Amino acid sequence: MANRPIKFRILELFSDEQSHWNYEIVQKIQKEYNQMGDFQRDSINFDIIELASGGMLKDTETKVDEEGIYKKGFLLHKYVITDFGKVRASNVCFVYV
Repeated sequence: MANRPIKFRILELFSDEQSHWNYEIVQKIQKEYNQMGDFQRDSINFDIIELASGGMLKDTETKVDEEGIYKKGFLLHKYVITDFGKVRASNVCFVYV
């Protein structure tokens, strides 16, 4: 996975059309790309935010991180891929059905 741009991999993970919490995706990407630091964690989360602001992901739920799963007191977001995201995902060289 490390050769594929992270944003492409994020779209690929969301292409199952299920809702995912940002911290779930961040943790998976961190492991796959061996980027375990706090800076990398926040950079990956920012990539997710950029995909959402670009209309490729849609925010479906939010909650405050009371337990410190990601960052205590931080607002957690649950996202799902949009139709536009599906089109973009299919354009970045992986099949989307």
